[in-house]
Amino acid sequence: MSSRSSYRYLDESDVRVRPPRSGSRPRTKNRPAHAGARIARVVRVNRGRYALLLDGVTVIAMRARELARRSIVVGDQVAVVGDVSGTAGTLARIVRVEPRTTTLRRTADDADPVERVIVANVGTMVIVAAAADPAPRPRLIDRCLVAAFDAGIEPLLVVTKADLADPAPLLDHFTPLGVESLSCRLAGAGPGAGEGSPALDPGALEALRARLSGRASVLVGHSGVGKSTLVNALVPGLGRAVGGVNEVTGRGRHTSSSAIAALLPGDPGGWIVDTPGIRSFGLAHVDPDRIVAHFTDLADGAQDCPRSCSHDEPDCALDEFVAAIPAGKQAAVAARLDSLRRLLRARRPGPPG
Repeated sequence: MSSRSSYRYLDESDVRVRPPRSGSRPRTKNRPAHAGARIARVVRVNRGRYALLLDGVTVIAMRARELARRSIVVGDQVAVVGDVSGTAGTLARIVRVEPRTTTLRRTADDADPVERVIVANVGTMVIVAAAADPAPRPRLIDRCLVAAFDAGIEPLLVVTKADLADPAPLLDHFTPLGVESLSCRLAGAGPGAGEGSPALDPGALEALRARLSGRASVLVGHSGVGKSTLVNALVPGLGRAVGGVNEVTGRGRHTSSSAIAALLPGDPGGWIVDTPGIRSFGLAHVDPDRIVAHFTDLADGAQDCPRSCSHDEPDCALDEFVAAIPAGKQAAVAARLDSLRRLLRARRPGPPG
């Protein structure tokens, strides 16, 4: 049998076209406007589910498909549709993210190109550090300040555990910047006062409450410095987990695993966001020239530097600038220059200095 007789040649009449589905409609790129969507604030994010606060009711929502991979973080204002009753088992849908007024970012380290948005729409960054137990980390505070200035967020330095050590040396380190600061200690604690109560000093707490009232604020700092203790005192009943410091390493234990936003009680109220403790604050998203500009106490001296100065070379004008500062203030500014240079070295290829 020839090869031709083993099959039949096909022509155009053999082509079959599947008929269209009855009642189908053509696809369109035009998305619904969702004019009736309600505006809510994201207060917590957990594995693709978003807890929103809408008119005092907590609503659980998911991201709409049209948002694709659009970032949604704590503090975002979002448009939501569907069941917004907050009843257990219901699920609403986020269809739009409103424009952000501010965006606080960080990277895992200075070489990581991936930005991580910490929180959106806050006006104040409360940088929390402990006077002792764990020891303060001025260079981490410097990094937080750079991130705050770069995002257009006003910083506030709060030093906790002032009953364990004098906070003045740490506060003096940042005095040249003019950054507003507060310190607090345990109520009834102090020299010779014994162990003291876990409650915060009422006077300092009221000062902090007045400072944050009517604003949206975020607390940042490494583990064990007392962020969650402050939040629990400011928002009674919130119940954020509070932990101590590892006796072997001297480092704080992670007690908060995710960021959470809460309403400040009273009038005019406000918002406060507690974040998990951080061990590093990468600034890969901030241009080195902007980093120098955000060290405002050194920016004037940097203007006399040679063009393309790395600020870590013999001709750098910052050395003469610091040398001309009166002796009583020189040490603090010299430490800030050292912090700036370490930060800039970390941005250059090769191991940081």
